[in-house]
Amino acid sequence: MKIIIVGLWFAALALIERLRPAAPRPPGSEAPRLTRNLGLWLGNTLMNPFVTLPISAVAASFDLWSRPATPFWVGLAFDLLLLDLWVYCWHRANHRWPLLWRFHRVHHLDQFLDTTSAVRFHPGEVLISALARTPLLVAADIPLISIASFDTIALAASLFHHSNVRLPARVEAALRWLMVTPSHHWVHHHAVWRDTNSNYGTVLTLWDRVFRSWCPTARTPDMAIGAEGMADVALLQLAAKPFASGNGR
Repeated sequence: MKIIIVGLWFAALALIERLRPAAPRPPGSEAPRLTRNLGLWLGNTLMNPFVTLPISAVAASFDLWSRPATPFWVGLAFDLLLLDLWVYCWHRANHRWPLLWRFHRVHHLDQFLDTTSAVRFHPGEVLISALARTPLLVAADIPLISIASFDTIALAASLFHHSNVRLPARVEAALRWLMVTPSHHWVHHHAVWRDTNSNYGTVLTLWDRVFRSWCPTARTPDMAIGAEGMADVALLQLAAKPFASGNGR
């Protein structure tokens, strides 16, 4: 079911961003970008059933304690909110800790944003993230259905806010008060360190307000995307980049 839902959502956004783009696509860069982004996505997809999913399943089944019984929807809402807060904190840590940034930077080296950017992550980052989340899943006694629900919502949200879809200004402004929109997240990918280190939210913009990481910079169609002072590289180089010397910032 998750594959069908996310697949349809991806197809819809990919079509809309072609019909109503917010920013023009750089000439001559389409094929190399898609090779890099979809290549990383394929690697993570192949890893999921053998590594990532089993880690979550084991953590959810770990019988450390049982939290008090609550109505299903109350428990689910609490879990979704908690997991979204965790993702915010983890995302922020990926920008602050040099070792984590080595892996997360692969995502930021993309110099144009569209739906494929949402699945452009180094497999090492995906693995480290799954392991880092395990203590929270065990400590909060989060069931697998909540984990699967959040992961589906987070992926759908990521596809949306990385997309090159042009929304009416008033619609985007209204949505942005609650959820992460393309204009909010594109600033996070602005090739200026001050802006890159802001707007960390995945689903809700609440955490950027609470923890004062909301960036006032306005998105523009010609906004430079990427990591400041760094260029994108070929797929195999991206795979090796976190382990190379001279990684810089």
